[in-house]
Amino acid sequence: MAVTETAPGEAMAGHTAVEEPSAARSAHEGILRRQSARESAARTYARALPIVPVRARGLTIEGADGRRYLDCLSGAGTLALGHNHPVVLEAIRKVLDSGAPLHVLDLATPVKDAFITELFRTLPPGLADHARVQFCGPAGTDAVEAAFKLVRAATGRNGMLAFAGAYHGMTSGALEASGDAFDVRVARLPYPQDYRCPFGVGGPHGAELAARWTESVLDDPKSGVPLPAGMILEPVQGEGGVLPAPDAWMRRMRRITADRSIPLIADEVQTGVGRTGAFWAVEHSGITPDVMVLSKAIGGSLPLAVVVYRDDLDVWEPGAHAGTFRGNQLAMAAGTATMAYVRENGLTERAATLGARMLDQLRGLSREFSVIGDVRGRGLMIGIEMVETGEGEDEEEGRVVAGPGGSNGPDETGRSGGPVRGSAGLLGSIGLRSADDAGAVVMPGSIPSPRPASPELAVTVQQECLRRGLIVELGGRHASVVRLLPPLTITDEQATAVLDRLADAVAAVARSHGSGAGRQQQRRRRSEGTG
Repeated sequence: MAVTETAPGEAMAGHTAVEEPSAARSAHEGILRRQSARESAARTYARALPIVPVRARGLTIEGADGRRYLDCLSGAGTLALGHNHPVVLEAIRKVLDSGAPLHVLDLATPVKDAFITELFRTLPPGLADHARVQFCGPAGTDAVEAAFKLVRAATGRNGMLAFAGAYHGMTSGALEASGDAFDVRVARLPYPQDYRCPFGVGGPHGAELAARWTESVLDDPKSGVPLPAGMILEPVQGEGGVLPAPDAWMRRMRRITADRSIPLIADEVQTGVGRTGAFWAVEHSGITPDVMVLSKAIGGSLPLAVVVYRDDLDVWEPGAHAGTFRGNQLAMAAGTATMAYVRENGLTERAATLGARMLDQLRGLSREFSVIGDVRGRGLMIGIEMVETGEGEDEEEGRVVAGPGGSNGPDETGRSGGPVRGSAGLLGSIGLRSADDAGAVVMPGSIPSPRPASPELAVTVQQECLRRGLIVELGGRHASVVRLLPPLTITDEQATAVLDRLADAVAAVARSHGSGAGRQQQRRRRSEGTG
């Protein structure tokens, strides 16, 4: 969700489409000027993407100026079936034509009944048969707030456990549990990752250290963290930089929380409805959380958010969590149609297969250009981290060669590594040096640490993509991760077009940055037997 302002003319200057009529261009620019003059300074995507969508279908958006784009933002993951899918439009029209009420608060309706039935059909085993659902205000952040209130009421405890790099929403309680909180009243735990492992080791060893840290915080009477009301985690951290949690670590968190009677909350707002190659991302690890927070795709492109939880946690008094717009009938109809279509047409399996293929091709691109530090993701939730590179350095140096699950190849979550260099994070704080510091003490199993993140390069890649008719998002700790969230309905041909445009954008940025040539020259020397 990181943004950098882009001037409309600058963003479009290199586009290859036929020049649009001046009237359309004038209308386009007028709308953007009025938006800038009248809307809040808190607007986000509009700053980096100065386009005015007027028509959309599937992966494609057409702007008021006549230009067309491939949309790999998908409403920040909301559009599982892309824009205006026929089954979604049909479901909405059916409700509109039926004369059914559109606003019903929390009253029962046939539309709501059908939605709950379809939702419960998809839930992880062990939860569906003992589940309750709470309809919330129509945003994921309100569902997070509701989940916190629920577990606090059920346990009689107050504190929460969350993870570094998390994003759970923009309201007060959700922000407290997110990675960029200022007023911290939530205990932070390390989230496992390979490329920027806080322990400097990555892989299964890094995940094991993160799990042991969690156990120590909970079991040490002097840790300063009392037994909490709940733990909230994302199976894949999206805004945190597209970091898939290892399946073994997810199972470990489930055991840790179950053994201590701590409700486990899975935030599936962005990962749900097939996005990661399973209907719900927790299914990769086989765990059953106590609470699931759901939004985005479950509304079929319209606002909807719910909390699903074990029935024994249902201790709320009437009205303990309410909201005027929690009975959105059009969103329920669109959501029912979306979930059924994903389930009946094998789109989760499709996301897994196509996502793996796209990740593999992007890893090939990372071997060409050292401005790409890491490629990672799961299913059709993909991230490319942009990093700084030193001029004239040997670009083959610093690439991680790790053991199983390490940074230089995909593990069970599709995580991989890239060029690395510098100090080894936590190692320096305990008086040790990383493996890439010659002659220094090295912690067993440590890996060289990565190059600094480059938000500037990420912004430039995003701008170059837009010039080529491709919409991508930025995220990550330093807004240095280029994110792809295409709809699950993307075709093979469209996926090829997306990767071609992205590769062309990266190549242009690498050339302007003076990077990439080193590897090509080294390969040429090797092929000639001179290097």
